[in-house]
Amino acid sequence: MKRRDFLKAGTVAAGAAAVTAASNFAKPAIAQDRVEMNIVSTWPRDFPGLGTGAQRFAQRVSDLSEGRIQVQYFAAGERVGAFDAFDEVASGNAQAYHGADYYWKGRHPGWAYFTAVPFGLTYTEMNAWIRFAGGQELWDELGAEFGIKGLMCGSTGVQMGGWFNKEINSADDLKGLKMRMPGLGGDVLAKLGASPVSLPGGQIYENLVSGAIEATEWVGPWNDYAMKFYEAAKYYYYPGYHEPGSMLACGVNKAWWDSLTDIDRLLIESAATVENDVMMSEFNANNGTYLRKLIQEQGVQVRKFNDDVYDSFGEASEAVFEEARAHSDLANRIHESFLAARSDIGGWANLADAAYVQQRNRVLGV
Repeated sequence: MKRRDFLKAGTVAAGAAAVTAASNFAKPAIAQDRVEMNIVSTWPRDFPGLGTGAQRFAQRVSDLSEGRIQVQYFAAGERVGAFDAFDEVASGNAQAYHGADYYWKGRHPGWAYFTAVPFGLTYTEMNAWIRFAGGQELWDELGAEFGIKGLMCGSTGVQMGGWFNKEINSADDLKGLKMRMPGLGGDVLAKLGASPVSLPGGQIYENLVSGAIEATEWVGPWNDYAMKFYEAAKYYYYPGYHEPGSMLACGVNKAWWDSLTDIDRLLIESAATVENDVMMSEFNANNGTYLRKLIQEQGVQVRKFNDDVYDSFGEASEAVFEEARAHSDLANRIHESFLAARSDIGGWANLADAAYVQQRNRVLGV
């Protein structure tokens, strides 16, 4: 009887001690497990698609981690300027940025390929290249030179050719034109005698209205309607040669990324992957509606670049590509990988997606 009482008392005591020990252990473990993640963005706060998508990504990281990853999101200008986001993250002052990597092409032309390049990859082709055809590995190699790890985190799809205050009937009409266009697309304009200007989104409208620039590209009808470009230009051209599938990025400080646990890296990557799909879906759902609004409510005149103008874009693009790939061995390897993806993945898309849509629309009279 005494032995039974002794064992019972010992079991209770041991259980209580275990609970106490677990309780004492859990508190500091949870505290140490919390992760701070400051995200700086190149987009204005609450801007449709781009800004709201970046904010949605930040919130998703917080939600998936149940607040353990403590995310603070800063829109352009709230912590640093839009084009200062790269340095803020590379230096470690912030843990991540959300933006378009072609903004950093002045540091290395390879960055342009991981947003969009002239006559480049569509959204589906870009996803295939990054995930399964060597794109991510090259992106990682490029990012390592600057202390950045890149993750796909959104897309706008095929962009419009831009807003003009005059008709563009030949390449000569582009000469001397001051047009907002970043990336290698801007370099193509320069080859054709235009004066490309790189401006963050929040500064485009005021420059277009004031006449500081005479034309601009931005994204597509949904975003362009919100920017009210129709107040300064009435000619809306398509299709854009410069950004056929603009991929947006979550650029993460590499040292911080490497310090995370496997589960946290997977969590952040999963949140980015979801946003990559959701943002493209949102753009596709809204662009048609807002194109109709631009035409019917604002009197915008939609124009298609003629073949001669488009051919001039193509010729100038080849010259720009030659300069880009001459920059370095890495730039050349990125370009070669891009070419292979455009041929193989694009060849299949032409036989499948493009051929089907063309025939479907012919039969339906769309």
